Amino acid sequence: MTDDEVLEPETGDAEVRDELPEDLNVSEFVGPYVFPNNNRRRVPGYLYLLIGAACIALWATAGSDAVAVNVGFLGAGIALVLIGAYHLLAGWNLDVDEQDALVAATEQVAFPVGHASAQLGWRGLASRPTWRILLYSAENPPSRRGLVLVDGVDAEIVAWFTEDNPEDWSDLEGDLGTPSPAADDPT
Repeated sequence: MTDDEVLEPETGDAEVRDELPEDLNVSEFVGPYVFPNNNRRRVPGYLYLLIGAACIALWATAGSDAVAVNVGFLGAGIALVLIGAYHLLAGWNLDVDEQDALVAATEQVAFPVGHASAQLGWRGLASRPTWRILLYSAENPPSRRGLVLVDGVDAEIVAWFTEDNPEDWSDLEGDLGTPSPAADDPT
């Protein structure tokens, strides 16, 4: 071994950790969860625009005999400006939270809602935020279910679908189904 070599301590797989940012780690959060807003995409968008414009300006001001600045700066600048513009386009403001989306979805379906679940997704090339609301009717067991897509920017109903609940609850014990004979037998 020479003096130039540096010994790095060996790290095992157990020592390598990957962590979620604090605002995305739901397991350690107490209280109502607030979804991160899509408009956070605008921050890197502005940075990409700034760096892209700097690359283009540097290419434009460099002379023809410049060694370190070549046509690659122009290509990188154009690419960064396009990526930055896309980030600004996709940085919609999430004005509708999951409770507002649930209210809009409940008003759309023609049955009283019992259990419901909300999931945030994005649609289209512009990456517009959209709530996907899965609804079940209030009966026990639920006789109807529906899926409603609610726009996360203006609460407009994008699409919706309802149907009779095809799930069979008859083999379950308790409130959801009829009690089985084994449950009534004390032996």
